Parts: sequence; structure tokens; C-alpha cells
Amino acid sequence: MLPNAAPTLETDRLILREFRSSDLEALVKLWCEPKVYQFISGKPATIEDRWRSILRANGQWLMVGFGAWILEEKSTGLLIGEAGFLDCKRDITPSMNETPEMGWVLSTAYHGKGFATEALQKITTWGDRNLTQDLTACITAPENAASIRVAQKLGFKEVAQTTYQGEPTLLFHRLRASL
Repeated sequence: MLPNAAPTLETDRLILREFRSSDLEALVKLWCEPKVYQFISGKPATIEDRWRSILRANGQWLMVGFGAWILEEKSTGLLIGEAGFLDCKRDITPSMNETPEMGWVLSTAYHGKGFATEALQKITTWGDRNLTQDLTACITAPENAASIRVAQKLGFKEVAQTTYQGEPTLLFHRLRASL
């Protein structure tokens, strides 16, 4: 494990772990699935894109004390997605600066099977115990009904309809749960 890397978390079906250089090929494959990138980048990933994402994911833990995890299915050892908190310094109104942003993607083969909710419930619990901020945010395209449902299950409430990089975007907030 890298110093200041993501702590390993577990759920019934998943291991949530730090990003590794050996994840590069699987991440490129994941981010080339049209249903994965459709509402995020609108285009398939390159090796360069995903290498930067590995560096960003691990660097965020060092720089801001939180970040993202790789989602690995316990029964197969396969990388099935990524999820966690981001500090993207997005140029969006209203501002999300100083607010940890949750993000998630799962391989299409795992859509609709509860894996996102399972992983994100574990991650929000970690956040409620470890983040210093009382508020977290997430954004999604208005057409991304599946992600909107997941966000709502986690307690996110829509607070704004805005644009990000010229695209319609919904902004959600979630207050820290009392533990």
C-alpha cells in the first residue's frame, strides 16, 4: 500500500482499495464502455487519460486527505469500477469548492445489480466519520436516471439545475449523517 493511499474498505461483495499502476489496462477498458462515459466525458478514454486518473486518485489522498477507491469484486478479483470523493476545483455555479464531490462509475455488466449503492453506502459512512466538511456534493446529467436514483438513495437532494462545460447538469448536496 502506498503511503497516504486510500484505506481498504470491504462490503459483502466488494473490496474498495487504492488505485495501482497495474489497474491501467482494466481502467481503459472500463472507460471505453459507451454507457460508462456517455454522461461523463462523452468519449472513450485513452491510456493517457486513465494514467492521469490513477495519479490524480492517489495524489488526492496525499494532498486533501480523501479520494477515490477501485471497486474490486471479491468473488472474481475483477476491477468493476471506481468511486469516492473528488476535489476537482470545477468551474461551476453554484461553486462546489471546499465541498468533497462524490463520483462513481461501474462497468456496464454490473449496472442495475446494487453494486454502486453497496459501495457508495460504505464510502459515505467513511466520509461521515472522516471528512471535516458537513456537506458533500455530486453532479450528473439530467438524463442519467440511474445515477440520480443512486444519489437519492444515499441522501443527496437536488439543489440546482446548472451547466458544466456547456452541458445541462444537476447539482446535489448531502449533509453528513450523525453517527
